[in-house]
Amino acid sequence: MNFAHDTRVSLETTVDLVNGVAADRLTTPEDLDSFCAKWEFTGSRTHDDAELHEVRRLAVRLRGLWGRDEDGVVEEINDLLEQGRALPRLVRHEGWWDYHLHATSPEQPLATRMAIEFAMAMVDVVRAGELDRLHTCARDDCDGVLVDLSRNRSRRYCSTQCGNLVNVRDMRARR
Repeated sequence: MNFAHDTRVSLETTVDLVNGVAADRLTTPEDLDSFCAKWEFTGSRTHDDAELHEVRRLAVRLRGLWGRDEDGVVEEINDLLEQGRALPRLVRHEGWWDYHLHATSPEQPLATRMAIEFAMAMVDVVRAGELDRLHTCARDDCDGVLVDLSRNRSRRYCSTQCGNLVNVRDMRARR
């Protein structure tokens, strides 16, 4: 499935957020600043512990979508959209992406903007019948999540590191 650029980026951002919080890589406001810079989040920021807490809480909530059935995912998406009072509009940032969707104002809290971006991306995933692209890592001792955006649906691990660890373990077992 070939999703729009902003949908793909939102899905990848959410995976990074969920896995980052689970691995305790987002523990300080500075970590969140780096995360937002990496994923080019625009809009208002408070850069404080309260903002970090809300984003971490959101990550836990979004993690709950992996493994849910379609009706459960749709219910959560609709709840996120309603809570954030989503109002989709096309936006173009000077020197960045071409037109893409924003569904909140830039003044909304960061966690609200993140939730709405993910919910809007998931609307595309559900409508395309592609929920089976949401997986958990195939490594036995990893709880990481992933969105398989590969053409042949072959992605199994949340990171290259997990894939490498499994390959090394398998190679040692064969010896």
